[in-house]
Amino acid sequence: MPDITVLGAGLVGSAIIKDLAKEPGFNVTAVDLNETGLRKLASVARVQAADLRQPGVVELVIADSDLVVCAVPGFMGFETLRRIIETGKPVVDISFFPEDAFLLDDLARARGVTAVVDCGVAPGLCNLLLGYADTQLDAIDSYVCYVGGLPQVRHWPFEYKAVFSPIDVIEEYTRPARLIEYGQQVVRPALSDLELRDFPGIGTLEAFNTDGLRSLMRTMDIPFMKEKTLRYPGHAELMRVFRDSGFFDESPIDVRGQSVRPIDLTSRLLFTQWHMQEGEEDFTVMEVAITGCREGREMRYTFDLLDRYDRASQTTAMARTTGYTCAIAVRQVLAGRFRQPGIYPPEFLGRTPGLYEIFLGEYESRGIKITANVTEI
Repeated sequence: MPDITVLGAGLVGSAIIKDLAKEPGFNVTAVDLNETGLRKLASVARVQAADLRQPGVVELVIADSDLVVCAVPGFMGFETLRRIIETGKPVVDISFFPEDAFLLDDLARARGVTAVVDCGVAPGLCNLLLGYADTQLDAIDSYVCYVGGLPQVRHWPFEYKAVFSPIDVIEEYTRPARLIEYGQQVVRPALSDLELRDFPGIGTLEAFNTDGLRSLMRTMDIPFMKEKTLRYPGHAELMRVFRDSGFFDESPIDVRGQSVRPIDLTSRLLFTQWHMQEGEEDFTVMEVAITGCREGREMRYTFDLLDRYDRASQTTAMARTTGYTCAIAVRQVLAGRFRQPGIYPPEFLGRTPGLYEIFLGEYESRGIKITANVTEI
């Protein structure tokens, strides 16, 4: 009976905990600083309140674990993952920290640790789909991922709600976007190259460049790659106004004798308005398009996902698509279907024979439908 410890019990972490707790024989422990959130999970898992930023705490709470899930906020992610690997525990990570996870590859190999990182929806599921397509094609020419999580009901002026920290969302609007064009890395401003796209069942959304390729720039040899984030039309222009007016700046300014970072004030104000209220419904939409050649023929692989808030379990679509990807990966690592020492983003899972089919079957059993189409160009 494996013992699994989940570090972080927020909206996504709690979805992971509930899903793993359904598995017969899994002993799940939830660790978080928020005791109110933990009380909601006490009926399905063991709970432990702890400040994971304190020295020695991570090592203490995972001491008896067979596997660890790292679902802490991004600013804590890299250091928390490093501490987990130091203990020799296999880990699946969804903290999406800004640092390069491969900096921990030597440590993971030395400790014999399997560390599956970026295991959410995007990054995560989109990487797995690309990894699978890579096994079906002789060469890939292009990859593009359109993805976004949005509230079902639009409210002026932002028409957006966040299921994770607003400070992490703001980074999507400020961090320059790295793309691959003609085999070379190019950098574009975040929120650039705006385009409108129509999605069945949703309508028209706008797409703009964000820095979402992450590990794919290292692990895949594809001449054209990009990720674009989806929002309701008008949101990107509003965020550009905020950014270019200095509201997202990290350098302190003096306000009546007080040193204030504009981004701290802005994120505090936005959190109130972007906070997903209990019972508020959302959807996650993603389109992955891959072109390449197979036996001399030009082929296009497209994968479409549309998931909505689950009223029965009161789980957001973003928590479902992100959290369940992680929970499914946990099962594959524990079952020994993917167990290699080192840092591994999900494109390696997609390349592993049989895992693509297992993931799609697991998604479908949870009511998440991914439509795959293969056409000759």
